[in-house]
Amino acid sequence: MSKSITAEQLRDKLDSNEEFALIDTRGPGDFEAWHIRDARNVEYSSTAGELRGDWEAVASELGVDEDDEVVTVCAKGKSSADFADWLEEQGFENVASVKGGMESWARVYDVVPIDTHGDDVEIVQVQRRARGCLSYVVGDTESGEAAVVDPTRHTEQYPEIANEYGLDIVAVFDTHIHADHLSGGRALADRLGVPYYLGEEAAERGTQYEFEGLGHHDVVSFGDVDVKALHTPGHTTDITSYLVEDEAVLTGDTLFVESIGRTELQFSGEDARGGARTMYDSLHRVLLSLPDSVQVLPGHFSLKPDGEAVDVTMGQPMLSTVGYLREHNRVLQLDEEEFVEHMFDTLPEKPANYETVIETNLGQHEIEDEEEANELELGPNNCAASEESMVTTDD
Repeated sequence: MSKSITAEQLRDKLDSNEEFALIDTRGPGDFEAWHIRDARNVEYSSTAGELRGDWEAVASELGVDEDDEVVTVCAKGKSSADFADWLEEQGFENVASVKGGMESWARVYDVVPIDTHGDDVEIVQVQRRARGCLSYVVGDTESGEAAVVDPTRHTEQYPEIANEYGLDIVAVFDTHIHADHLSGGRALADRLGVPYYLGEEAAERGTQYEFEGLGHHDVVSFGDVDVKALHTPGHTTDITSYLVEDEAVLTGDTLFVESIGRTELQFSGEDARGGARTMYDSLHRVLLSLPDSVQVLPGHFSLKPDGEAVDVTMGQPMLSTVGYLREHNRVLQLDEEEFVEHMFDTLPEKPANYETVIETNLGQHEIEDEEEANELELGPNNCAASEESMVTTDD
């Protein structure tokens, strides 16, 4: 029987640029929709116990022989393990499958500290590399009090991260009602018995639970750290960015390192253009009015279906500054009419299952089990307004 490795071990192998062949045994459609960087597709059926893809062609193209290392992955770990066994029967000596498959890959996180100007504010970025989700632990180093912003449904990690930095979570925030992933905000707040904050406009979207609503310029403090709510609608009506002192602004899906948020997930038809105008105002009158030095910490980074990250490096800080984006994001150079037209020129596909994800995050739909949650979150997020970067490094 072939051996297995964890999804985290696969991450480390990819990051260290080890030489090995990564083979995804899912069907071609699932593979094309979403796969890990550098993976190649060779379909194998566990049920039928048969090879359906052209292994010989892929092996020949990659130059793989029996002495080379091969790692296999599938949806849940079954067919890839069977394919790894099949490869061993063919004489391959260094084969491993990823335990839990793509479902386990979706739970791989990187914990990355963000440099701040002073010693009083601690900001830790939590990167979910399979889906491009970013969440944050923001703390006051003197009091040891902290908040979590935009936690994913894998909530068990946040108290552990906070503890590693000598912090205790006293508040949980979401920037908005997310459309691309299941929020862990309510569950984490309930588990810890702390307040859960959203922009007050979330109540108008049909939320089925209680939360602390924040208006524009409302301030929440923990220790000596102030978090100011900045209403930045456009992506959604309720989306709120959070300004942490003069250090950083956590922008959710309004402003990314490489792009801006799309507007037609909540807004539709003619309202979509109104949403784009609202986004223009939020960007230019709110976020770009902040000092140039303020760090921009978004709620997502963009992933292509082939697993390639756009304009960022996984495991490294994903951030920019207000001044840099003002100068280098070409869409921010457009006037309002040009901006509105551009917002509909290059839209990627909508996030998978986004309507059900929104209903779940509103409390209108109850997830039955872990399998349903996994199904709803398959694939990368598609919350940016374009698949390609809007940012140029040209001088």
